[in-house]
Amino acid sequence: MPIITHDDVKVPVDVLPEAREEYIENYLKATRGTGRLMLFACDQKIEHLNKDFYGEGIDISDAEPEHLFKIGSQGICGVLAGQRGLIARYAADYPEINYLVKMNSKTNLVKTGQEDPYSPQLHDLEAVLAMRAAGVNIVGLGYTIYLGSEYEATMMAEAGELIAQAHANGLLVVLWIYPRGKAVTAEKDPGLIAGAAGVALCLGADFVKVNPPKPEGEDTRTPAEALKIASMAAGRTGLVCAGGSTVDAETFLTQLWEQIHIGGACGNATGRNIHQRSLDEAVRLTKAISAITLADYSVEDALAVFNGEKEFALD
Repeated sequence: MPIITHDDVKVPVDVLPEAREEYIENYLKATRGTGRLMLFACDQKIEHLNKDFYGEGIDISDAEPEHLFKIGSQGICGVLAGQRGLIARYAADYPEINYLVKMNSKTNLVKTGQEDPYSPQLHDLEAVLAMRAAGVNIVGLGYTIYLGSEYEATMMAEAGELIAQAHANGLLVVLWIYPRGKAVTAEKDPGLIAGAAGVALCLGADFVKVNPPKPEGEDTRTPAEALKIASMAAGRTGLVCAGGSTVDAETFLTQLWEQIHIGGACGNATGRNIHQRSLDEAVRLTKAISAITLADYSVEDALAVFNGEKEFALD
């Protein structure tokens, strides 16, 4: 099991001296003392509207937003990521969860073929700091950039400023970076995914969430092998992969293990694969995911955790 201590945390120099200890505390909270991130992504209510929460193959409990917080409370996660308003409505009843506030969002109603994507910032940092001052356990911020969009310069400028402000206040930042727009012909091109990782590093992000690369044509590498180059490009910014649409547990856990142990990923960012299940099953899957991410379990042992045949807990 990877373990880091207070002195192992590499604190960026843009963290103000008076915020240094809070940054370290938040980093250790978010990574559960391992240096790896298990991010429970709950930002889809804006991004994908209600189709990710109700419909065929989705447990009916997912139609109720509190389902997300029950999972975050009873399961094992590093952070629960969601928009400020969503967190504001439920955090008082779930104070033990580590929250990461998603600062920008857009719906998927306007397609890339109609207009290049732009995800506007929904509020300023002061609104988040006010929640933290009121006792909400906020450890970081999230922000999405669509690399290749005609609006990428605006999003990068907003993200860069947000990271500087967040670090000055002891908060972590996770960037979601997806190549997307009329100028992008292959959103999962391995070179573009590596490019996105490098952009996150240069903006100063602590972690970057990317889509798994999809090698095509003469590129015979597996997705995990191609991911290794993106992990290298990210440098000291930890790279995590988006979980994508729901698949069976064994397939998902195998992909995750390969992303970490072959692709060099520094964790995972998983939403639908977790919350579209019943509460009991979702909680067991968070434990299986965390067993791989935070404790280097094998796929076989993680599956045993998911199936209820083996216990997993963090000390």
